[in-house]
Amino acid sequence: MFDQKLEELKKEIINYAFLVEKMIEKSIQGLLEKRGELLREVIEKDEITANELEIKIDELVVTIIAKYEPKGKDLRMVLMILKINNDLERMADHAVNICESALFLIERPQVKPYIDLPKIAKESISMLKDSIDSFIEENPKKAKGVCEKDYIVDDLNKKIFRELIDYMSKDPSTVERGFHIIRISNNIERIADLSTNISEDVIFMVEGKVIKHHKED
Repeated sequence: MFDQKLEELKKEIINYAFLVEKMIEKSIQGLLEKRGELLREVIEKDEITANELEIKIDELVVTIIAKYEPKGKDLRMVLMILKINNDLERMADHAVNICESALFLIERPQVKPYIDLPKIAKESISMLKDSIDSFIEENPKKAKGVCEKDYIVDDLNKKIFRELIDYMSKDPSTVERGFHIIRISNNIERIADLSTNISEDVIFMVEGKVIKHHKED
């Protein structure tokens, strides 16, 4: 019975990760294609589903711990799923933040062509996918690959920030739009950080090694 409940828990966290991944993808697609309906779908529909899944997973974790009192690796797995649940909830919030800024931006002229924003989004989404795959497969090698990609996202985020500051300093009329683009980039970068956190937990769960991630979200 415990094994069935644990499998149910794993299934729910995978469903939650898939939903959050789609929320992030739609937030970027909505911005690049100026599709307000996609952005509103994330805010008005997907976020509600995400919140419901988060609560369901929390309740499952509490039930499993109270009823079966798992030990050793089983307990570490359950507690890790609880932490992933929290990380995914924060990612969903970041996707909503992206959509809110995107709704502002698509109604106004672009400050500059979106060149690095799609790149940072692609890297961040890839990191999320790989972090969840590493958890499903209990694959520390794949998890380490996610951690190693984090610097790519950091560098792109810094580049976007520097370029936007330059545009805003030269043309004050771009300031509000520029800050919304920076907000989007920062939220994407935080999603990458949270994916790195998941990967570090996978490494600890499988190998017992602690890899300290120094950035704060």
